[in-house]
Amino acid sequence: MSGDRPSPLVIERILRDRQGIWQQIVADDDLNALTGRMLASSAVALACYGAVLGAFHGVLMALTSAVKLPLLFLITLAICLPTLYLFNLVFGARLSVRQSVALVMVAITVTSMLAVAFAPISLFFLITAPDYGFFKLLNVAILTLSAVVGLRFLTGGMQVLNAHGLLAPSAAAAAGATQAAVAAPAAQAAVPAQPATGEPVAEPVAVGAGANGAAGANGTTTPVAEAQPVAVVPAQPAAVVPAQPVVLAGHPMAAFPPGMVPPGYAGAGRPWATPPVRRSESERPASMTLLYVWILLFGFVGTQLAWTLRPFVGSPGEDFALFRSIEGNFYAEILRTLGNLF
Repeated sequence: MSGDRPSPLVIERILRDRQGIWQQIVADDDLNALTGRMLASSAVALACYGAVLGAFHGVLMALTSAVKLPLLFLITLAICLPTLYLFNLVFGARLSVRQSVALVMVAITVTSMLAVAFAPISLFFLITAPDYGFFKLLNVAILTLSAVVGLRFLTGGMQVLNAHGLLAPSAAAAAGATQAAVAAPAAQAAVPAQPATGEPVAEPVAVGAGANGAAGANGTTTPVAEAQPVAVVPAQPAAVVPAQPVVLAGHPMAAFPPGMVPPGYAGAGRPWATPPVRRSESERPASMTLLYVWILLFGFVGTQLAWTLRPFVGSPGEDFALFRSIEGNFYAEILRTLGNLF
């Protein structure tokens, strides 16, 4: 699917062609335009959902919530993004700032679009059952579910970057070097000698006298004895020792004794077909572990910022106010609301 679609449809490309999105982030290709489209889409979607939230209290609250909900996500991103970027740098990742922003914006775009998809359900309960406590918990559950799905996209994108070596390049280089060393065949142990060809060669050997005969006492020449042929045995070829592949300690083929054909044998005349060296699932880089820590940090910052920017719904017994006094915290308020509801 083309990446030149209008910004409101960027979610369609993310959901249908997520591998294409990850490859674009890996290649750092036109990320400014992609991030701009995701930013615009997220702002519009969150504004629509914020208007539904504020409609419980009235039109004025709906307008302010439509502004405050996009600010909530963007300010949380601005607070937490430097931590994610520095975490990656400390542990050797090669992500640029644009790649980090694009990754997090994918998660925020999915979250905002999923939340606005729930807006008709929230509006339905607002019209049919306008209870403040139930309506508040319903929307907290919707935003929580949407955020969990969005963050799953974030972890999936980081795993793709890890597979391309952008999170742990040193480990990827070491794996490539090990594979090259295992695949190198050993030199030939001996070069076979060329065997003699043809029939045995008879070489005349003079017996008794020289080649021209020996002079007698009376001046006559004594003929030499008849030369006897000597058979020459052809040279035997030297024994050739088959070349053995170099198998490093710890390689899967090291368990096979000499002479036994391992499953990866490529056939006569070819060395062992070395399987590609793959990183096991448990060998994830430290930046992946820190990503989950960062997600928890993102959640805590976001919920506390939401508590600071409240009200979004507006209590029915209170007048309109742009902000409330900071008292308590978000989690204590949720527990109090659950106690009052049940």
